[in-house]
Amino acid sequence: MENILIVGGGFAGVWSAASAAKLRRERGLAEEELRVTVISAGDDMVIRPRLYEADPDRMRVPLDRVLGPIGVRRVAGTVTDIDTDGRVVTAVRRDGTTTKLGYDRLVLASGSQVVRPGLPGAEHLFDIDTLAGAATLDAHVRRLPERAGEAGRFTAVVVGAGFTGLEIATELVGRLQDLAPADQVRVVLVERLDAIGPELGEGPRPAIQKALTELGVEVRLGVSVEEVGPDEVRLSDGTVVPAATVVWTAGMTASPLTSFIPGEKDRLGRLDVDEYLRVRGLRDVYAAGDTAAAVSPSEGRVVMQSCQHALPQGKFAGHNVAADLLGEELVRFEPVPYVTCLSLGPAGAVVTSGWDRDVQMTEHIAKDLKHTINEQWIYPPVDDPAELLSQAGPQAGWPVYEPVQSFGAS
Repeated sequence: MENILIVGGGFAGVWSAASAAKLRRERGLAEEELRVTVISAGDDMVIRPRLYEADPDRMRVPLDRVLGPIGVRRVAGTVTDIDTDGRVVTAVRRDGTTTKLGYDRLVLASGSQVVRPGLPGAEHLFDIDTLAGAATLDAHVRRLPERAGEAGRFTAVVVGAGFTGLEIATELVGRLQDLAPADQVRVVLVERLDAIGPELGEGPRPAIQKALTELGVEVRLGVSVEEVGPDEVRLSDGTVVPAATVVWTAGMTASPLTSFIPGEKDRLGRLDVDEYLRVRGLRDVYAAGDTAAAVSPSEGRVVMQSCQHALPQGKFAGHNVAADLLGEELVRFEPVPYVTCLSLGPAGAVVTSGWDRDVQMTEHIAKDLKHTINEQWIYPPVDDPAELLSQAGPQAGWPVYEPVQSFGAS
C-alpha cells in the first residue's frame, strides 16, 4: 500500500485530495492500494475569501461530506512536526494524544496566516484571518449598539489597504450603517505606504478610490498604528482616533509548518517548488497553495497567495503525487490567466485581468460576478463524488476564468 498524506483542509488541500483520488479511480485502484489521507485541525473547509462578510459561521463546508464520498481518509489533528528524513508527520489529536502518520508522498497545503504586530495594545485588534477571528469580529460589531454612547462607538479603523483591508473596510460601512445612522458611522483606512491597494497597481486604483469616496471611507496614507486601546487608536503622526473597532489586515506569511521542510523559502516563507510543485531537493514532498512559491510559466512570475491560485495548485499537486507513486508522467503546473475580483462593499466591486490589472468591470456589474464566485464557484461539491471528481485533476479549469476572457470594459 502507498500512502499520500495531505496537510491542510483548505482549497489546496481539498483539491489535492480530490485529484489524487481521481487518478486512483481512473487507474482502477482500490483505496487500500493507494491511500489518500487529509490531516486538518478543523472539521470544515473554511471559505476564507468570504470572511469579510457578515455571519461568517456560514462560510464553511464539512470536510467529511466532500472527502468521504470519494474515499479520502481524514484525521482531525494539529500537526506539530514533519520529519522529511523519516517520512513521518506528528500531530496532536483533540483528546490530547499524539499520533504519527507515515507517508510515501506528502503535500504541504497548510495555508498562510496574518502577521500579528507586537505593538502596544495588540490584544485589542480584530482580524478576519480565520473563521474564529471573523466570528469574534462579527459578534463584537453586532453588540456595538449595546455599548454606552461614547465617541467612536460606530467607528472602525482598518489597518492595511491591501486586498483584504479594502474588502473589510468597504464592507464595514454597510454593516455599521445597519446598526446606526449614517452620520454616526466612520470607517478609517490606514496604510503605511503612499498608495491604496499597493499590490494591486495603478489599473484599478481610480475605481477603488471612487468607491472609497462614495462610501465616505477616510484614507490615511503614509502612517502606521503605534498603539491601540479599548476605545482609541494612536497613529504614527500623533493623531488619536476614537474607535471601538480596529481590524488588522497588514501582512501575510506562509504557515509555520514550512519551517520543518528543508529548502529555500521566499520572503513570505513559501517553499521553493519546481514546475511540478515538488519541493526542490526533496523527492517525496510537494507544496500547494499559500505554502508554495509556484511560478506561472506563461506569465513568468510567482503566483499570489490567493484562492485563485491555491485551487489549481491543489489540482496539480494532488495529481502529481499520485502519478509519481504510480510511475506515470507528471504534469507541469500552469494556472489559468490571472484575474482579480475585489469587493468594494455597497459600492460594488472591480474586476481586472492580467498582472497589469486592466479593469474589465466595475460597480454592480462586477459585484454580480463577485457574488457568483463567492457563493458558487469556489465551493467544492458536497455529497456528490461524481461532480467533485469531474472538477478535479490538472486539466479541470475553474469557471470564473472563462467569462473573464470576454469581459468588456465598463
